Amino acid sequence: MARIAGVNIPSNKRVVVALTYIHGIGARSAKDIAKKLGIDEGRRVQDLTDQEVLHIRETIDADYPVEGDLRRETAMNIKRLMDLACYRGLRHRKGLPVRGQRTHTNARTRKGKAKPIAGKKK
Repeated sequence: MARIAGVNIPSNKRVVVALTYIHGIGARSAKDIAKKLGIDEGRRVQDLTDQEVLHIRETIDADYPVEGDLRRETAMNIKRLMDLACYRGLRHRKGLPVRGQRTHTNARTRKGKAKPIAGKKK
């Protein structure tokens, strides 16, 4: 099992799929990394040599913000919006949808479980 950017990569999966287990690397970035290093996309992680794993690790460290750094950067961006007290920051503070979605119905992911309101029958 290879360890890249602090994440254990599953060894029985293809390289492109396994790299997506790292926060901050999606399918497109994984394909770009494989192409840049000349690794066939169909190869499995268990078939990679230690040298190839090292090259992947170095490429990710140099070119992509991943895991802890990316999470910290995202959290700081949200905190900055909240400190500015702009509309998006207020929505984050209240735990409501930020990007213009309706809240009369739906929005349960952000708002949480529906709370019953006493005396609202009819």
